Amino acid sequence: MPLARRSPDVLCLQEVRAREEEVGRVMRLLPFQYFAAGQRPGYSGTAILSRGAALSWWAGMDHRISDDEGRVTTAEFSSVFVVSVYVPNSQHGLPRLALRLRWDRAFREYVRGLARRKPVVFCGDLNVAHQEIDIARPRDNRTNPGFTDRERRSFSRTLDAGFLDTFRALHPDERDRYTWWRIASGSREKNIGWRIDYVCASDSLRVRLQKAFILDSITGSDHCPVGVDLEGEL
Repeated sequence: MPLARRSPDVLCLQEVRAREEEVGRVMRLLPFQYFAAGQRPGYSGTAILSRGAALSWWAGMDHRISDDEGRVTTAEFSSVFVVSVYVPNSQHGLPRLALRLRWDRAFREYVRGLARRKPVVFCGDLNVAHQEIDIARPRDNRTNPGFTDRERRSFSRTLDAGFLDTFRALHPDERDRYTWWRIASGSREKNIGWRIDYVCASDSLRVRLQKAFILDSITGSDHCPVGVDLEGEL
């Protein structure tokens, strides 16, 4: 991603798969503070890069799967909390669906708790296509991980807890906008994808929301970046 050209104030990463000490030398070359969740080597992991100073930051949300696998990193700024999150995948055949739903409940309570203190922006790979408009082939995927009714209802409950899907808030009817494509079968070239990467924000931030975008022209991964522009200082 061309960081120099886009010049984000905050960049959230998922699946970093590296400990902070493994990338510290590189990070010192960039104009960012770096906050990384602890994680098992070569597995999962989240991070936040901040151009400005954060008031504080921490890893995890006091949940075994989140904290063992480095799935949540939080940074506190003057006006918002920013959370980088990588939600567990229910996996083929749904062996981790029950765990995934328990994790969703824990995360929902976590961000609700933060929101009682100040507004929250949480973003990352949420591993769910919320509505039929968010997936190229909804009928073929109803029982597949990331598009089951239970996962979609769980995400609805998170939004109903006081958060908005920023992209849908500004682009409620826009179709064929995806953030993930299967590597096999040329699905990206055909745009047979899923929108599973989100920036969600407290409802109170709607008045500051200027843009919500999907950078699907940026390649190099089976995912593409997403982002928002908020009016005012962090």
